[in-house]
Amino acid sequence: MSDIFPLDRQLRSRRQIIRWGLLAAGISATALKLNSSEVKAAEPVKIPPLPQINNSLAQSFEPMAVLRDFNYGIVKEEAGRTIREFELAAHSTTLQLNSAITFVSWNLNNRVPAPTLRATEGDRVRVIFHNEDGHSHSLHFHGTHPVEMDGVTSVRRGKTMIYEFDAELYGVYPYHCHVAPVTRHVSKGLYGLFIVDPPEGRPPADEMVMVMGAYDLDTDGKNELYAFNGIPNYYRDYPIPIYQNQLIRLYVLNMIEFDPAVTFHIHANMFQVYRTGRSLEPNEESDVITMGTAERHILEFAYKYPGKYMFHPHQDYIAEYGCMGYFDVISENT
Repeated sequence: MSDIFPLDRQLRSRRQIIRWGLLAAGISATALKLNSSEVKAAEPVKIPPLPQINNSLAQSFEPMAVLRDFNYGIVKEEAGRTIREFELAAHSTTLQLNSAITFVSWNLNNRVPAPTLRATEGDRVRVIFHNEDGHSHSLHFHGTHPVEMDGVTSVRRGKTMIYEFDAELYGVYPYHCHVAPVTRHVSKGLYGLFIVDPPEGRPPADEMVMVMGAYDLDTDGKNELYAFNGIPNYYRDYPIPIYQNQLIRLYVLNMIEFDPAVTFHIHANMFQVYRTGRSLEPNEESDVITMGTAERHILEFAYKYPGKYMFHPHQDYIAEYGCMGYFDVISENT
């Protein structure tokens, strides 16, 4: 183990490696009990077939695919360093939020939320940003980087900016436009999630991204509709299939402007909380967590019983106006 990491980090990493080794060798129990569910962590992760969706709302992206769509970039080797190169472009795209309401979004790569970028701690990250929209925009990444890469300077229409920095600390980070008024640029859809994995990785799981956003339809500084991964009530109408007794790792990000804080709650279960994704051991266990704007966490859980289980914010008006969904827990023998 390298001595560049603090001692407590080294000890945690060693414990993690030992635990995974025991699981893989079959020395430990064949199943890990999590939240009163038998999670078969040593077995390969199974992803249920995606449901057939006859959606009349023509979109430039599919929220069911957004769940598990991780962009690892183009990997290059330069001067002995791993470079992960990503390319993003700002556009204006009309979203059909429901059968009656459309919304002109400002977005990246024609989707809301923006692509989920993913790297490993120690990688060099290079993001090539093209502003193809009619407004000035920028990209600001949360995390550690030099000031010239901070993304607070506007990139004008038709211009390109290259953001390059080291992924120094593993964790879960938002990225978003930082052009004033920031509330408007973010609420129009210019935000996404950036995951930096620890070098040793995390145990196998069915991994999904859940980004909470909202729409101020009449520009009065109040939200009229809310959504997980871009489209209101999508996962209410099309529940997310997951397997019984399989570990779920949910990367949850709150990017709702104008509401100071929201909660995230799952029914009939508990989850382990890894705050900001900055730990390899859970910080707490709960069935509801509160997040301010740009706050994010990793939540891990498994469902013991088959069936459809609701998830939503516990601000009921937010749930009723679009932030509502179900996990469709399928028998592990299916």
